[in-house]
Amino acid sequence: MLPAAAVLTGCAIPEARVRTGLERAGLPPGLSACMAERMVDRLSFAQLRRLGNLPHGRDARSLPDFLREVRTLGDPEIVGVVGSSAALCATGLTG
Repeated sequence: MLPAAAVLTGCAIPEARVRTGLERAGLPPGLSACMAERMVDRLSFAQLRRLGNLPHGRDARSLPDFLREVRTLGDPEIVGVVGSSAALCATGLTG
């Protein structure tokens, strides 16, 4: 049972970090949590790390501003996953 718990914990750590990063970027907590859950399942650790290197800490940033910054990374897969996660989570269609 211990190895399974370690794997589950390992998955939770990146998700928590992504969620926190999205919140620091100015996204609402609920949206950040939803997006983080989807993003960690669809992006590699290297891609998540690149997202984490985006500037953060600005007050009252909007989702469109965040998506514009994501596009500067030049990785179509990151843009697609972040964009689709944002759209699905913002509209509540993540079912």
